[in-house]
Amino acid sequence: MLIGELADIAGVTCQTVRFYERRGLLPDAERGANGYRVYDEAMLARLRFINVAQAAGLTLSEIRTIIALRDDGHLPCAHVVTLIDTKLADVRARIKQLAALQTELEALRDHSELLDPADCEDDDICHILSSAK
Repeated sequence: MLIGELADIAGVTCQTVRFYERRGLLPDAERGANGYRVYDEAMLARLRFINVAQAAGLTLSEIRTIIALRDDGHLPCAHVVTLIDTKLADVRARIKQLAALQTELEALRDHSELLDPADCEDDDICHILSSAK
């Protein structure tokens, strides 16, 4: 298949396919007699893998390490589990940070209801934040 067909089936743009080739995520495509790039099902499978891996939060660099292991004949599953565990720990930490931020914002919102905007001093930008804590 040609690049446009590959991109359409994979749900990406032709520019994305070329970008992935430049970044080493896709091998260089074979060229037909007319000089056009010709892609096979293996390239489609790799594009789909990249899409799923990105949806799981993996970076292109991390995806490249998985592909490199596979291309070198190694099963990358243990490496993938390590990457997923790291992402999961990051997400859990971020959730804790967001929960703390939510609590702080709720407290500021509650505090704001006790204040009268007319009481804001000239040297205060906004007494909701200035008088907090």
